[in-house]
Amino acid sequence: MADDARLGHLAHLVRRFGGMLSRRPPAPDDEEWVASVLRSGEQALWVQLGNADRRHAIVVARRFVAHRAIASRAEIAGALLHDIGKLDAGLGAVGRVVATVIGPRGARLRSYHDHEALGAAALADIGSDPITVALVAGRGPAADDLRLADDHI
Repeated sequence: MADDARLGHLAHLVRRFGGMLSRRPPAPDDEEWVASVLRSGEQALWVQLGNADRRHAIVVARRFVAHRAIASRAEIAGALLHDIGKLDAGLGAVGRVVATVIGPRGARLRSYHDHEALGAAALADIGSDPITVALVAGRGPAADDLRLADDHI
């Protein structure tokens, strides 16, 4: 079973890498949906993400909502911003592959691996809802639903 989990994770990473190669922005209706969910400080962080990361976050958040019909605005914001801490690492597609393969060696790669804690701290600093902060940190009642939504991409 451990081999199946590793293969599934590898397939997830391959799909993510392929998606990162496109510079296409998210669809306008998706960006409108995001703007209706995020608070202004969260939106300011959101626009710093590259197109590929925004598209990924939208897909994850929509899957999250499909899995969690009772999702609150704060939880949906957490799903949209679940990878916001990756901004600190400043890694492109190839750098992220390297970070995934060799692990948290050096400050930038460690930052990439610590993206949940870094993202949660950034959101706490701007006054995001504690539910949003907890979800980005990988905690709270909706954390399993978010992991499920993210792992199926």
